[in-house]
Amino acid sequence: MLRYHFLVAFVLLLAGCSSQKKVSYMPPGKDEKHLRNLRQLTFGGDNAEAYWSFDGKQLTFQSNNAAWGVQCDQIFTSKLSGFGDSGYVPNLISTGEGRTTCSYFMPDNKHVLFASTHLDNKSCPPPPETKGAYVWPLYPSYDIFVSDLNGKITARLTDQSGYDAEATVSPDGKKIVFTSTRSGDLELWVMDIDGKNQKQLTFGLGYDGGAFFSPDSKKIVFRSSRPKTETEIAKYKDLLSRNLVEPTNMEIYTINVDGTNLRQVTTLGKANWAPFYHPNNKKIIFSSNHKSARGYDFQLFMINEDGSNLEQITTESVFNSFPMFSPNGKQLVFSSNRNNGGGRATNLFVADWID
Repeated sequence: MLRYHFLVAFVLLLAGCSSQKKVSYMPPGKDEKHLRNLRQLTFGGDNAEAYWSFDGKQLTFQSNNAAWGVQCDQIFTSKLSGFGDSGYVPNLISTGEGRTTCSYFMPDNKHVLFASTHLDNKSCPPPPETKGAYVWPLYPSYDIFVSDLNGKITARLTDQSGYDAEATVSPDGKKIVFTSTRSGDLELWVMDIDGKNQKQLTFGLGYDGGAFFSPDSKKIVFRSSRPKTETEIAKYKDLLSRNLVEPTNMEIYTINVDGTNLRQVTTLGKANWAPFYHPNNKKIIFSSNHKSARGYDFQLFMINEDGSNLEQITTESVFNSFPMFSPNGKQLVFSSNRNNGGGRATNLFVADWID
């Protein structure tokens, strides 16, 4: 989504580059009691937003690993077996042109949707001029496409002017939720699995994004900024007019798929994002820096849907995010900068989940 590349850069701002020795299995960090048989899958570059196929046998993710021949974020897929072995290269399924983000398997396990700028320009779009501020770019050339596992684009699902990205699919395989600026603000939209019947879901001023469906496909969990003061609103609108957003103050919300019953789950302050429902349909796992004094320590937490019983899940390193439970609820995949030798790499990890 933009959901990761620039935030990772911010988190690792003070880190240097170093080489690392490949380690497949490792013990979880201190007090990471829910994780067992932790396995590292990637070993270089920025790798993030790894999401399971519907059958739980494959992962799709984005990476800018130069060793795989890409210049900026592109979409890869891999079966879990063999992933992480020495010399292994996953399957590139995006075009290799422009920048891509936010991939997700379609229900047939044979196609993947993702957002891409490749129709606008074959080159990677330039990063924004931030003038010292921490912002994410909202490239208006992002549209949502579907590719088969051989890298052939089979469908274009959006063609509106403005940013269309951050798309995920409902577990029942009927709906897609995504974020769009087509109405003048960063709002959630839903559409049928074939791209038809696109409908705006949220309407409040602020950034609504990073959405996922609940296991029963009846609700959606997402991150949102909600500027309230005149100063906050003016700043938000100014950045949005320049296709930018500042993601440093976000909370977790839920909403029904028909747009009713909008509810705020967290009131923690700072950046709470990358939410995903626990398989029991009652808890939400997410990434947050609310316990960090300086703002760059992101750990995974879990909370009840009603905002009660907050529990810290990870403790190792200063960046853990993009958690997703496997369809059977037995494994968790996430991104972390643990075990990178003090360097800049953000890698994918998978672990058995222990309730």
